[in-house]
Amino acid sequence: MEARASLPRRPPPAEALAAQARGALLIDIRGGGQRRAGGLIPGAILLPRNSLEWRCDPTGQWRHPAMADRDQHLILIFQEGFQSSLAAATLQRLGLVHATDLDGGFAAWAAAGLPVTRPGSG
Repeated sequence: MEARASLPRRPPPAEALAAQARGALLIDIRGGGQRRAGGLIPGAILLPRNSLEWRCDPTGQWRHPAMADRDQHLILIFQEGFQSSLAAATLQRLGLVHATDLDGGFAAWAAAGLPVTRPGSG
C-alpha cells in the first residue's frame, strides 16, 4: 500500500507500548462503537478520524493540548491498521514527520495481551 510505504517504521504493539513510555503519543482514531466493543489503550488520546488533522496541528486553534510541536512522535491506531496508515500518511504530508501507525492496529495490541481497559471501568 502506497500510504504505508511513505511512513517511518510501523511499530508492532510491544514497541509502541515502549515508545509511549518514552513520550510518543498513541492516538486512537477508532469510532466510539469500536472503542466500546474492544476497549481502550490506557493513556491513548481519543481523536475521531474526522477531526484528526485539526487536532494534531500544533499551530492550530483547535489542537489537542498534548500536541507540542511538529517533531512529536505519533502512533495512530485503528482497528486493524488500514485507516490509520492513510491518516498517518496525511499527517506526514502536513509536516508531522514522526507520524506513523501501529502495525496490526488495535486488534494486534489486544491479541498481544497488552493493557486494555473497558470504557467506564475507571
